[in-house]
Amino acid sequence: MASASIPALNSNPLEHNSSQKTSRESLKMEPLADVTLLPGEERVIDKDIIYICPFSGPLKGKVFITNYRLYFKSSEASQDPAVTLDVPLGVIGRVEKMGGASSRGENSYGLDITCKDMRNLRFALKQEGHSRRDIFDILFKHAFPVSHGQPHFAYVSQEKYEENGWDVYKPMDEFIRQGLPNDKWRITFINNVYDLCDTYPTILGVPFKATEEDLRRVATFRSRARIPVLSWIHRENQAVITRCSQPLVGMSGKRNKDDERYLELIREANGAAKLTIYDARPSVNAVANKATGGGYEGDEYQNAELVFLDIHNIHVMRESLRKLKDIVYPNVEEAHWLSSLESTHWLEHIKLVLSGAIQVADKVSGGQSVVVHCSDGWDRTAQLTSLAMLLLDSHYRTLRGFQVLLEKEWISFGHKFSSRIGHGDKNHADQDRSPIFLQFIDCVWQMTRQFPTAFEFNERLLITILDHLYSCRFGTFLYNCESVRHQQELRSKTVSVWALVGSNRESYLNPFYTSEAGRVLYPVASMRHLELWVSYYIRWNPRIRQQQQGPVEQRYVELLALRDEYLRKLEELQLSDSAPSSHLANSSAPSPSSSAASPPPAQHVTHMHTPF
Repeated sequence: MASASIPALNSNPLEHNSSQKTSRESLKMEPLADVTLLPGEERVIDKDIIYICPFSGPLKGKVFITNYRLYFKSSEASQDPAVTLDVPLGVIGRVEKMGGASSRGENSYGLDITCKDMRNLRFALKQEGHSRRDIFDILFKHAFPVSHGQPHFAYVSQEKYEENGWDVYKPMDEFIRQGLPNDKWRITFINNVYDLCDTYPTILGVPFKATEEDLRRVATFRSRARIPVLSWIHRENQAVITRCSQPLVGMSGKRNKDDERYLELIREANGAAKLTIYDARPSVNAVANKATGGGYEGDEYQNAELVFLDIHNIHVMRESLRKLKDIVYPNVEEAHWLSSLESTHWLEHIKLVLSGAIQVADKVSGGQSVVVHCSDGWDRTAQLTSLAMLLLDSHYRTLRGFQVLLEKEWISFGHKFSSRIGHGDKNHADQDRSPIFLQFIDCVWQMTRQFPTAFEFNERLLITILDHLYSCRFGTFLYNCESVRHQQELRSKTVSVWALVGSNRESYLNPFYTSEAGRVLYPVASMRHLELWVSYYIRWNPRIRQQQQGPVEQRYVELLALRDEYLRKLEELQLSDSAPSSHLANSSAPSPSSSAASPPPAQHVTHMHTPF
């Protein structure tokens, strides 16, 4: 079990220059009885404040800030239970001062905090004496440590778990599980010091006939040297999913014979008549990319067909999420809900990503190998390959397998988590920010809704992953690529989020899961079958939370408890049956005690038959 339940107030030289000063200041602070501090988490300041709650109005209370979180608890006698906020500082995307010393109006002076998880927080303070200066400076420093030359909290944390979450994914083990190497595909260590491609992992799967020199020549013609490499292979028909970046065609229409031959080797590996190249971009964008030296595969690629999937770029997705946030927080406008949701285009983008993944999976299932890329091969490419693999391979639909999928397709292959999320960076207007990974998790959730028995994990796992995508409590989603993580000694100095999941595995399991090896999923990617993920996007609204999340969460707990009870009784019966005396007794007449211990299943049918 995690040691996170043990309160700790350890001083750390990375966060505080003077442990004595911290100790003296801590004595002045009120006890924080409601929250158990994480090992390595330290109190920095507490302050009387007014929280401008969008649901309950202004609430007096106290805000506590540590080096990991902002915690608020209301002190209004009329509020029972008290309103609380527990916000990891990594979730904060922007801190702004609200009003000035001469501002008029009640509660017009304070702080406005924009969060990355769909909510905004507003706090009011007294106007005299620059009362917000200290809390603003502290928040700004600890919420944006990278901008202040400080480490992420993951490096300060002293949490310990029995399981090492970094052991979840081992590249060679995953290649062996897929049946590699074989006579068509080999494993290469050409990138073992990241000199071929600094954003790729060290271990790669490539066509057996491709030499190391071939790989180096192909790398010169692919953006960021991200050459086509294997992501997944179909055990029966040997068709593969390969991923890469765009070719460097440019305005002059440059060709590269080595790159053309290399794609032909991918096609030849399973003897299919054609190789399908899925370009995630709209065709007009791919053409426009020629102006910056990029482009797409033309007719010179023999025995290949090019398909554009019309998925928009990171800037369009960022704007779509901004519009979605406007309509879900703080209030949901019932009267124009459907038209407002449609105007965000969020579900439309989800549909296009899902539709693309289905096309990839269907082509591979039919025996034809595919190449998938966008511009640089770390955003839309990761969405398509990982979703297609979820559809094709039931292993990735298990709790452990899903963790492997994220580690492999997103983390090791260089999705730019740091740039897209802005971990610890105060530059909230950075144009590199985009909810690409959130969009992927949303697509996974859509699939779990359409196939409620096909996934071993539940919705809680998906929400936990997204919460810690932002929290910076774990090292899993920090930095842009594997080479930087290696330089920063991430595995030895931080804890993986999978250690947290492993420490409480039962709470992330789907009680309806039915293992069906070899089953390929084909979700319906139409607007009629997609829905807004209410229990994530609108979870901060207390009314929605009560209506949507409570009953489902409660039912999960009840079903898991019921399953454990049945398993325990089954084990008891098996043990009693294995004893000779019990066997003789059971063969003559049913035991009253065992009958009492195992009531007929019909008595429990009402518990199991719960519509969602």
